[in-house]
Amino acid sequence: MQTQERAGILKELETGSDALLDAVRGLPEDLAAIWPAPGRWSVVECIEHLAISEDFLLTRIGGSISLTEHSEAAVVSHKREAAILARGADRTNPVISPDVGRPTGRFATLAEAVESFLTTRERTVRLVETCNEDLRSKPMTHPLLGTINCYEALLLIAVHPRRHASQILEIRATLGHRAAPGVT
Repeated sequence: MQTQERAGILKELETGSDALLDAVRGLPEDLAAIWPAPGRWSVVECIEHLAISEDFLLTRIGGSISLTEHSEAAVVSHKREAAILARGADRTNPVISPDVGRPTGRFATLAEAVESFLTTRERTVRLVETCNEDLRSKPMTHPLLGTINCYEALLLIAVHPRRHASQILEIRATLGHRAAPGVT
């Protein structure tokens, strides 16, 4: 990974983490476990989804990197990468999580869910900081998008918390517990 790409991904990872942490700041544990409506996830479930989805994709990236095989040439689509960043945080079009990313009640508290997310996020950051591979030449399979390259997968990982930070703010509003001032 080139220095500029690494810096860009690290910045996106930080932005996503910050958005999520801002969205849950000050939320009482009892409200974090409440479903805002039938069939809707609680805040704890949103964060569980983020943690398990990121762990799943990170494992797939690691598996692809460790293979000696790679595509003949890097598959670079700046348009697709820009679309991932733009649409990944946009909640206008609902996306149904694949089974592998659905929450199952792994965490009893908001604190446990956040800790799991942050632990996985730290593993992702370490991978980006130490990766010297051309991730665009490493294909992998995403459960919704099919074949993508590992660089695109990292972009998805990076932007995903922003999407759910927006969802958490919606949940908080539904439950009558607005986020701290300055959190959007």
